[in-house]
Amino acid sequence: MTPFAAGIVNLKQGDTDADAACEMLYGSLKAKGLDILYDDRDARAGEKFATMDLIGLPWRITVGPRGLKNGVVELTSRRTGESEEMSPEAAVARIAEIYEGI
Repeated sequence: MTPFAAGIVNLKQGDTDADAACEMLYGSLKAKGLDILYDDRDARAGEKFATMDLIGLPWRITVGPRGLKNGVVELTSRRTGESEEMSPEAAVARIAEIYEGI
């Protein structure tokens, strides 16, 4: 079992919108009592994804400028490998729902 419920990957560290969205996601999930890993390193996306996989995080929320222009982030399940685009608020609600009562 991983010590974190999910991980947040910022694809464009230093981008004002991406940074703000990541901080909002992190704060919202922490406020729901969940332990969240926020990878804000200035590293390539592949390196960040590999770190999340090595740690064994069950869920990854990927945040990037392109998705945010469309109002979405990407929620990925490690177990199935399936990804779904949704609003940041919907991603928070989905993760909170998964861990509700655990």
